[in-house]
Amino acid sequence: MYQIDETRNKINRLKEETFSDLGFKEREHLQEWISKDPDCLGEELLIIQKEFDGFQDTRERLDLLAIDKQGNLVIIENKLDDSGKDVTWQVIKYASYCSSLSKDDIRSIFQDYLKKSGQEADAEENLAEFLDKEDFSEVLLNQGAAQRIIMIAAQFRKEVTSTVLWLMNFNIRIQCFKVTPYTFGDQLFLNFDQILPVVDAQEYSISMASKAQEEIATQENLKQRHHIRLEFWRKFLGHVNRKNSLFSNISPSKENWLGTGIGMSGLSLNMVVSGKYARAELFINRETKEESKTCFDYLYSKKDQIENDFGDSLVWERKDQNKTCRIKAQKDGLSLYDKEDWDEMIEHMSDVGERMEKALRNPVKQLNVKIKRGDL
Repeated sequence: MYQIDETRNKINRLKEETFSDLGFKEREHLQEWISKDPDCLGEELLIIQKEFDGFQDTRERLDLLAIDKQGNLVIIENKLDDSGKDVTWQVIKYASYCSSLSKDDIRSIFQDYLKKSGQEADAEENLAEFLDKEDFSEVLLNQGAAQRIIMIAAQFRKEVTSTVLWLMNFNIRIQCFKVTPYTFGDQLFLNFDQILPVVDAQEYSISMASKAQEEIATQENLKQRHHIRLEFWRKFLGHVNRKNSLFSNISPSKENWLGTGIGMSGLSLNMVVSGKYARAELFINRETKEESKTCFDYLYSKKDQIENDFGDSLVWERKDQNKTCRIKAQKDGLSLYDKEDWDEMIEHMSDVGERMEKALRNPVKQLNVKIKRGDL
């Protein structure tokens, strides 16, 4: 950091110092400076308490408690020359303690702060004015898990910055400010520099955190779906294996389909479920698109015979743009995620699956012979 000397048209380098060398203390000095001018942290904040220790069953106290312009609680923890290695765990504890503070708790905490600091002011009026509300009844404070954390120190250890970067992936709103004292002659200077998240990349960091959170939610959702599918297929196999041997050597799956062979490579009899339907299908997936279409076209030429043997019409999906083809018997309006539908889904698939296998058995056998002979 430099001082501009306009008279001599030059800049003078400031000397970087430490708080301890200058005789400054954490509570007596740095904390007081921030509480009197919280805008030094780059935004409008309303300090509502210093050395807050109003936590049940613990004597721990946080340095500064503030409100931002959105009504979120901001936990501010100050360190001097070294952050120490445990500050992250410390502030996370404080944030968890503060998460349960109600609107009335916050009003009371702020009123106590105003009284101790000798200000004859009303906490409700100050909060409403700060949040641009006509009346305290319109004020929303500390909603959900929106608590924020600000850590301030001259140097942050890698254990701290690494943990902060990881926490940001989970939508924990946490900032690190590097604060540095300087001297030039008998003049003193203080610089606040937000190092995490990097200011220019803050919006990107938040987007990445949202993306990471979404991915985690998706993974958790998939885990739940996998458990549901496994449970469903266990029930399905228990039912169908009492009726026939089509799936006798098949194990439950975490996928939304269960398949068994039908006597020809690249063709399988599948049972498929979703949140919208249950179906049995002949799935055609040969090595090439042309082979799949050839197989489908041959079976389609036997459509009348196959549907007559099946006892009903089937849905024939050639899917010209895709490599795969499908012949299916589907029942809509059933959901894998509604257990009340399970019996109907299982009954439908076991019934049409058995009839489909019988209707397709000979045509598939004939198709296989023709493919091997090169007749198609």
